[in-house]
Amino acid sequence: MRLMLTFSIPVERGNAAAKAGTLGTAIEDLVKATSAESAYCTLIEGERGGFIIFDATDPAILPRALEPFFAALDAAVEVVPLLTLDDIKRGLAG
Repeated sequence: MRLMLTFSIPVERGNAAAKAGTLGTAIEDLVKATSAESAYCTLIEGERGGFIIFDATDPAILPRALEPFFAALDAAVEVVPLLTLDDIKRGLAG
């Protein structure tokens, strides 16, 4: 199933990670851990944040990918399923 992970990083923790040189590494590690199809960084409600799109066939990917990210950046994360138009058509056909 294709999922979209949205994250935001508290300003103080993000500033500290940026100064320590670990901010980019933590985000890169998350992208790698999810084998992301695409990843975008942006601002979310005034905080550093981003969107990562990835496929997950095993739900265990979430704690493996997210626990180090939480520990590194105190990030807030939301994960939601993504449906293509074809997915919706198949779902409504039955």
